[in-house]
Amino acid sequence: MTTTSPIADSDLFAPPPQAKRNDELGQSDFLTLMITQFKNQDPFKPMENGEFLGQLAQFSTVSGIDSLNTAFAGLSSAIQGEQTLQAASLVGHKVLAVTDVGYLEPDGSINGAIELSSSASDVQVDILDETGELLQTMRLGQQSAGLVSFSWDGRTSAGDLVNPGHYRIEARVARGGQVEGSPVAIESTINSITLGQFGQGMRLNLNGGLSMPLAQVYQIVK
Repeated sequence: MTTTSPIADSDLFAPPPQAKRNDELGQSDFLTLMITQFKNQDPFKPMENGEFLGQLAQFSTVSGIDSLNTAFAGLSSAIQGEQTLQAASLVGHKVLAVTDVGYLEPDGSINGAIELSSSASDVQVDILDETGELLQTMRLGQQSAGLVSFSWDGRTSAGDLVNPGHYRIEARVARGGQVEGSPVAIESTINSITLGQFGQGMRLNLNGGLSMPLAQVYQIVK
């Protein structure tokens, strides 16, 4: 006579295997989303890249995706290489970069622009030397909203030609009786690129020895 083994209560009440929920994000899904974002990212907004890397760091702590760490390292190197190529293509180009320091070359000029969010009754650009002494004031008058360009020929208000070097550029905008400072973008030539560690971006080395992050580039002139 054949006997059967008793069935334990734990077998009767064992929970059924859990099926994967459709709203769960798997490794393959995550990698697909990540690669799509990399393809559509703006190389001139590295801060957005940094925020996304923060998301990667949080995601890497989730159970079951430790194996992605190696893939992330390789992907990081690939992204840095792509950004390096993009930045290297800017060498030799003139750009408008957000800075308050301009370099006056021999027999040259300092060109720049001011971005106005709305029309202004008067726009004024002041040129100062390294000691803070006011050398020249350019009154651009009433201006409409948009990009307002200016150029300084290296002469003081008395007509004297100053020496080549770095000079401070400040802008003031008047609206409805109120005067406020405004950021200035200075035209510069990119001489070379300095690479940084991934996530720290890279720096542009401009004419006159100036250096700044890629994120400060406002516009590629030519």
